[in-house]
Amino acid sequence: MVVVKLTDERWAAESLVSMSPWQRLSAELDQWQALGRAATLWWRDDDAVTATPALEKLLGLQRHHGVPLALATIPAQVQEALACKLEHHPQIAVLQHGYAHENHAGEGERAIELGAQRPREVVVEELQKGWCNLRALFAHRLLPVMVPPWNRISPELYPDLYGLGYRALSCFSPRSHAELDCGLLQSNCHADLIDWRGGRRFRGEDPTLEQICDHLQARRQGRADATEATGILSHHLAHDDDCWRFLDTLLDRCNRHPGARWLEADEACLGQ
Repeated sequence: MVVVKLTDERWAAESLVSMSPWQRLSAELDQWQALGRAATLWWRDDDAVTATPALEKLLGLQRHHGVPLALATIPAQVQEALACKLEHHPQIAVLQHGYAHENHAGEGERAIELGAQRPREVVVEELQKGWCNLRALFAHRLLPVMVPPWNRISPELYPDLYGLGYRALSCFSPRSHAELDCGLLQSNCHADLIDWRGGRRFRGEDPTLEQICDHLQARRQGRADATEATGILSHHLAHDDDCWRFLDTLLDRCNRHPGARWLEADEACLGQ
């Protein structure tokens, strides 16, 4: 493979004028390779609860490409069928996705389950119950990582999470600190395949690749935490055909490029 070496000025010009989004991704990974570094990525899929045709398709992609996957699972809705389905998929980790994925925001507020709208003790009790539900089904693959529904959580709950035994938090957007004040680690996602406000369908190749490339470039140039792996966020229950095709292509291209490396969820979130 020929490694393309570009100055920052030429890189910016060519990415805007002559590169397709997929070419920009390849060129960005070339940059990492030229520096002798690996562009680390990780894959999180939200809202898993049971075995469905969409889950079967997701697991098929994971198995075909051999890319580690973290399933953010809703404890209050999870079914034993999901645990049975995962038995033959050792590269899949389970993370806790809140408790019931219920919105407790007031009218006009952004959706949130783990907020300040309810007493803290009520929220904490639910999370503890949810952890027990997941541990009973996924003991060997469950990680102490909290994924808040809608990627929102009140910071007041951070010490409670740590006290319950969670060791990491995963939301969305580049992190400002690898470790929060209470000791929780943080590892977020940065590219969401679904356009939730635009019809709950695939965001599109160009904007999704732009999210991925922007975070990779910001890490490489020191404008974002270089140690935070770039997180790809999927929602298998909301995928349309274009979304599945894109995900298949993305996993394949990153797998084939020596400048990219997929991380297991425990390494991405817990540094293990």
